[in-house]
Amino acid sequence: GHVSRKIWHGIWPEIHLDEVPIIHITNGIHTRSWLSSEISRLYDRYLGPQWHIDPEKTEVWKRVANIPDSELWRSHERLRERLIGFSRSRLREQLERRGVHRTWVKEAEEALDPEALTIGFARRFASYKRATLLMRDRERLARLVGNPDRPVQFIFAGKAHPKDNEGKEFIRRVIHILQVEEFRTRIVFIEDYDMMVARYLVQGVDVWLNNPRRPLEASGTSGMKVPPNGGINLSVLDGWWCEGFSGDNGWAIGSGEEYDDHNYQDEVESQALYDLLEREVVPLFYRRGSDGLPREWIAMMKSSMMTVCPEFNTNRMIEHYTERFYQPSMLQWNWLTADKMTEVKQLTLWRRNIVELWKDVKVEGVETDTSREFAVGQDIPVRLRLSLGRVSPEDVQVEMLHGKLDAQGMIVEGEPSPLTFENLDAGSGVSSFSGMVPCRQSGQNGFSIRVLPYRIGLNNPFELGLVLWW
Repeated sequence: GHVSRKIWHGIWPEIHLDEVPIIHITNGIHTRSWLSSEISRLYDRYLGPQWHIDPEKTEVWKRVANIPDSELWRSHERLRERLIGFSRSRLREQLERRGVHRTWVKEAEEALDPEALTIGFARRFASYKRATLLMRDRERLARLVGNPDRPVQFIFAGKAHPKDNEGKEFIRRVIHILQVEEFRTRIVFIEDYDMMVARYLVQGVDVWLNNPRRPLEASGTSGMKVPPNGGINLSVLDGWWCEGFSGDNGWAIGSGEEYDDHNYQDEVESQALYDLLEREVVPLFYRRGSDGLPREWIAMMKSSMMTVCPEFNTNRMIEHYTERFYQPSMLQWNWLTADKMTEVKQLTLWRRNIVELWKDVKVEGVETDTSREFAVGQDIPVRLRLSLGRVSPEDVQVEMLHGKLDAQGMIVEGEPSPLTFENLDAGSGVSSFSGMVPCRQSGQNGFSIRVLPYRIGLNNPFELGLVLWW
């Protein structure tokens, strides 16, 4: 939403960026399409039927806490084992098709470890998704995957658009790197990425890796498919993860920084990724209790399920579309088209007139007291004298935009408050409006006044692009 408002700000240059009338609805997934049968049975047993009838209900997903750690972990281990078996089979087929030496084919039959920490990266190989970020420091990566006590393994999959030569080059580089001996059985690339491959991956990985170059990820949905199956996200704070990350349901690479120098950004964030893996992810996975269960890891699995599942699903998404767009649009359509489209005709005539007459609207003066300091909690009275020409006071909306000032004296995250029409001086034709500026926080604060055309039936107050500022 923020990026889109920035892109289209030029259409509404007279208003603040945060007020550009573009809102967003975050994507969601159809949970049951990506959920394993093992985890589904656990949900049936401990969450009841509501989890698939009303998957957007937070209180339903809180029941994940009732699933015994041992049952959840054993179910997840079976899914990881299934993923490893599938990956070995596909890897062997790929190598045989490529005609490599039979010793490599033999290696493929024992590639990956069913009990090792397994991290997945699968998506469209667009350059901004940075599939090779993990491979910037090969020595550090080799130490991660080669640790005999706490091994880590990666499964890559994905396709590039046929005309995306840079994306195809990323795939070539990944495959070339994985042919090195220390990586060959610990990092694999699954070809012919499709929904079947995706299901094995999102159901079986322990961690889902996502490292796009912020802020280029619009939403993304692959990471949403992992938590219902017990997986955990490790991602840059971009796309849906900006909303999904809560601090205890996964890991964030960086703190949402944006960079002009892409090479520097890649270097900083690749090091941050290695640090997270070495200091947090790997130790947490291999920290086991006397019963062999990684209790802290399972707690994060459950947190991931309870926070991501109720929010990032298609039921919630369609609910938002219905409430925010479809129903208001339907009500407006019914109102505008009633009685042989009387309102449409009147609104069209009003729009034509207001555009023609707006040039006559002028601010004649503003009366307020800004010569002294005010205490937090006080209100500052403001009175505006406005010459409207042939425009009626009923056809305008007068607002104060107030808030803290930045170093350049500009209002930051301004909040609008209405000014109320008082009277019209018949002699001068000047209308008076008044209101109060609330002092809610200490420091340098300011306000501006703006006049907008107003009539019931407009989609938003900025629709006509007419704004008069003082």
